[in-house]
Amino acid sequence: QVHLVESGGGLVQPGGSLRLSCAASRSYAGSSFNFYLMGWYRQAPGKQRELVAAITRGGSTNYADSVKGRFTISRDDAKNAVYLQMNSLKPEDTAVYYCKQQRQGPDYWGQGTQVTVSS
Repeated sequence: QVHLVESGGGLVQPGGSLRLSCAASRSYAGSSFNFYLMGWYRQAPGKQRELVAAITRGGSTNYADSVKGRFTISRDDAKNAVYLQMNSLKPEDTAVYYCKQQRQGPDYWGQGTQVTVSS
């Protein structure tokens, strides 16, 4: 079962912006997102999946060095959603972006959304 659903990916020119969203699916079996550490990961072709940004229960955030100052992770507890605002996009940001909810049991992952940065 897929418990998380990402959206907002697409094709954008270098320097452009996108906002990714992660929401609970209809089959979501968990508590409010604010009980969990939530993260955005990405995987480019031929590369390992890597952490892009994360937000803790307390609202603290951390980012990969490659996206610091360009990406912002946020959370809307009322909507049970997590967002990734991506600005000043570069071709090297091209990847499938995944949302992850860190749990005591198996983590929840979404199916991913494709982001392509190209002119």
